[in-house]
Amino acid sequence: MRYSYRYFMETFRLTGLGVAAVTPFTPDKEIDFEALGRVLDHIMAGHADYIVVLGTTGETPALSATEKKAVREFAVARTAGRVPLVLGMGGNCTRSLVEEIRDTDLSGFSAILSVTPYYNKPSQEGIYLHFREVTMASPLPVVLYNVPGRTGTNIKASTTLRLAKEFPSVIGVKEASGDFKQIEEIINNKPDHFQVISGDDALTYPLISLGAEGVISVVGNAFPEEFGRMVRLCLEGRFNEALPIHYRFSRLYDELFVDGNPAGVKSLLNALGLIENQLRLPLVPTRLETGEEIRRLVAEICDPCVNIFCGKGSNLSAR
Repeated sequence: MRYSYRYFMETFRLTGLGVAAVTPFTPDKEIDFEALGRVLDHIMAGHADYIVVLGTTGETPALSATEKKAVREFAVARTAGRVPLVLGMGGNCTRSLVEEIRDTDLSGFSAILSVTPYYNKPSQEGIYLHFREVTMASPLPVVLYNVPGRTGTNIKASTTLRLAKEFPSVIGVKEASGDFKQIEEIINNKPDHFQVISGDDALTYPLISLGAEGVISVVGNAFPEEFGRMVRLCLEGRFNEALPIHYRFSRLYDELFVDGNPAGVKSLLNALGLIENQLRLPLVPTRLETGEEIRRLVAEICDPCVNIFCGKGSNLSAR
């Protein structure tokens, strides 16, 4: 069924702060649903605009099909319609991904986030045809995810715009290429229904100044209220007020990714007492010195919240 641009513009928007939720594990490497509940509650309490589950930050490649189903169902039940949910669904075998989309109960989700096929290194025509099949199979709007540093392949601006213009259900792109010229080309030539969002916390401030409409954030797992405030100030054009918050987080951005994602954010969430610092192989926790620096930066961020963030103190300052 072909839907109009207006239908998808009114169904779900990517504006503001989206958070790519982690998947916490117990010390024996099983999914820690109690901790996952705490994380989801914390993100909602911080007024995130939507939550992405089973994305890259959720260590989805290390989860079985049964575990992914359990996480989906838990997230839908825990959020109970209080915040829109986006489901990560990607793969490098188009046929298998299409079958997965058709076989998955997508009740409770507003869109799917689908990453560029990885390892295969398809051509731009192959990328286009892959996402055409995904779009035709999905009953939900589709958000493209371009992260060439992980996948080995970049979605060029021309391919993103081709998909955006041909398929109204392709409602946006999470751009994590770091290529400002490419992102600006998409922003300047996209159809009205299509949104460009940052896939990199550190680049959110400048990308919104170019016309991006939000972010799918990693640091938002820990600081949804504070980071979300920066995003909303930028969207309101109040960049001078947003800049101190951006600078306050700037050193933390580096530490969160120096040993890979989600190792950094799991160390951060552990420092805040929300989860165990556990990952599944082949991922491992941050180095000791990285973890210590993250803890130091957390203390530095939380202490001056009264002046930097919302004028009433961080909801983490008492942790």
